[in-house]
Amino acid sequence: MAIQAGDKAPDFELKDNHGAGVRLSDFRGQKNVVLLFYPFAFTGVCTGELCEVRDHLPQFADRDTQVLAVSNDSIHTLRVFAEQEDLEYPLLSDFWPHGNVSRAYGVFDEDKGCAVRGTFIIDKEGVVRWTVLNGLPDARDLNEYVKALDTL
Repeated sequence: MAIQAGDKAPDFELKDNHGAGVRLSDFRGQKNVVLLFYPFAFTGVCTGELCEVRDHLPQFADRDTQVLAVSNDSIHTLRVFAEQEDLEYPLLSDFWPHGNVSRAYGVFDEDKGCAVRGTFIIDKEGVVRWTVLNGLPDARDLNEYVKALDTL
């Protein structure tokens, strides 16, 4: 079962597309976080979603929010993907141990071996304030989570 609004967000540390460790708790007291789980880099729907976030990054910055995107791809795959698509926010690798963070958030599809499209808005105190889960083929609406950020 996925983490729900009102739950404390499970802390984690994952490597980003440059190999640097990123800890969710590093943002506590500093910024809100939009945590986006997506199935795979280089796939049509995922690329479209992440490029839409790229094109609207000022909307998140204006709301004192850090975007973190998580997939089960390796950091090497994520590095090439970020370079190719000019993605300037952290792409985090939940590759090994495979899917541990995705499982902690309740968004890992055991049959497919990847995360489903889960979005979690986490406030500065580390509490989940809004969530949405979409199936693998179903793109998310960026405007929905921008509106949710405005309620914080």
